[in-house]
Amino acid sequence: MTVAHMRIDNRLIHGQVTVKWVGAIGANHLIVTNDDVAKDEIQRMILPQAARGVRTSILGIDDTLAYLATQEAANEKIMIIAKFPTDALRLLEGGVEPQEINVGNQAPTPGTKFTMVTRSIAVTADDAAVYREIAQNRPLTSKMMPNDKPADFVAMLAGKKL
Repeated sequence: MTVAHMRIDNRLIHGQVTVKWVGAIGANHLIVTNDDVAKDEIQRMILPQAARGVRTSILGIDDTLAYLATQEAANEKIMIIAKFPTDALRLLEGGVEPQEINVGNQAPTPGTKFTMVTRSIAVTADDAAVYREIAQNRPLTSKMMPNDKPADFVAMLAGKKL
């Protein structure tokens, strides 16, 4: 599996991703992965348009894992955008080994009790537990732009008492 970068970002594809991250990583294929998004016809139509010409797939978790096991995927430089930390964890448990995992934007989910870890990352207690599990055997960072200095996301959680 050739995953250059995994970004956890519930805004999915937006200007930061297409203008800055894709170029910095050299990605030639964006995969948005989330079971609900993959079933949403409107998002399946709009998200590739937001990618500004970069090949884009909108897949559920199992379909993402199946695709990453193909020879076609082995010849690509892939950036995965996981909508939620639970999506990222399921991919990691399925054998995906990205070169880097970065927490991007996580807008608050209405009706949940959350803490703002940064101006753009809301985390619930349940999310914090998932992030810690993701980080058990690998670095988990947060940086908004590719050239920013990466911050240890678990340390950021601890700093907010999460």
